[in-house]
Amino acid sequence: MAIDRDTFEHASEAELGCPSVPDRVLAFLVASRDQAFEARGIDVDQQAVGTALTRLKDRRLVEHKATYWAVTGDDERLRSPAAYERATALFEEQLGEESTAEWLEHAPDDAHPSTSGTE
Repeated sequence: MAIDRDTFEHASEAELGCPSVPDRVLAFLVASRDQAFEARGIDVDQQAVGTALTRLKDRRLVEHKATYWAVTGDDERLRSPAAYERATALFEEQLGEESTAEWLEHAPDDAHPSTSGTE
């Protein structure tokens, strides 16, 4: 997953730690905002992805049509850190904190093509 240079320069190592499933799903969809995906196209445990997508939809950060999911077109909503932090806090409250070890078991070895500059 890519981050912007400002975040890289100003965030602590702890803040840049392994992202949660909701963070990873939302970042993937934002990086691919001109496309919609089926949940199974996101390379993370499918039950975790499904739960994350449902919660992100409840917070109006993603949209769902048939079997496809896309990030919201409401840029202001995405820019609101409070909305994003509330969604993440809700996930952790309802589902428990993310297990970094478990996440790493399912993490892909290679970066997503959208972050490598190649198509």
